[in-house]
Amino acid sequence: MTALLKVEGLSKSFGGVQVITDVSFEAEEGARLALIGPNGAGKTTLFNLLTGVFPQDEGTVTLAGQVIDGAPSRRRIGMGMARSFQNIRLMPHLSVVENVMLGQQHRRSGLGAMLSPLTLFGRSESWREAEALIADMGLEAWMGETVSTLPYGIRKQIELVRALAAKPRLLLLDEPAAGLNGTETAQLRDFLARISGTGITLLVVEHDMSLVRSLCDRCVVLNFGRKIYDGSTAQVHEDPLVLEAYLGARHSGETADVA
Repeated sequence: MTALLKVEGLSKSFGGVQVITDVSFEAEEGARLALIGPNGAGKTTLFNLLTGVFPQDEGTVTLAGQVIDGAPSRRRIGMGMARSFQNIRLMPHLSVVENVMLGQQHRRSGLGAMLSPLTLFGRSESWREAEALIADMGLEAWMGETVSTLPYGIRKQIELVRALAAKPRLLLLDEPAAGLNGTETAQLRDFLARISGTGITLLVVEHDMSLVRSLCDRCVVLNFGRKIYDGSTAQVHEDPLVLEAYLGARHSGETADVA
């Protein structure tokens, strides 16, 4: 398969503190790849480098064969990269449809695009497109609801649909199961599998290893900003460097539920 995302020698420091050091990995088209590691390993920082929030000090990020170093976040969205956040960033006073329409903004320009989520413009092409996407993802029952009234797990799914409105090829998920109970996490797993089934590549930062194991067949493990493992999710708990990172050197012969 062709690598949709290629990360080569990525490094980043803040105020003399090295946070990411020489990290390289690839995500193939259609892959479900997990990025895991202990707290403080550098996972969210790496996401911020990939999405253009921070510039890297060294290294190269390539998306669909095009080097995107220096490209602003908005341009990366237009090139096929979208992201969700650990903390929900929906507009609580808007409806589900209006929130999903906000995910279309990078594909439109001008005053009309800025005002298109407002209901006074009626069911525009943007509105109908948002409705179709919501229905395709099985959330039509919530179509006209105000976001603030929705269960937390549904709001998580709506945020993902908003990211899909950007028509990404690569979707980066920062702890999508945070704050969810077991039932909601299982529903999220099925929802992400449905997204993956459309051909979108997933890169997932997550601490819930039951979700990681059931969703992702490959994972990259970071520790203190360095890559220490890149391989099968099923075998990660047997790797000595991963065990040492989670349990310490004295217990590296044991097994652990990593992440």
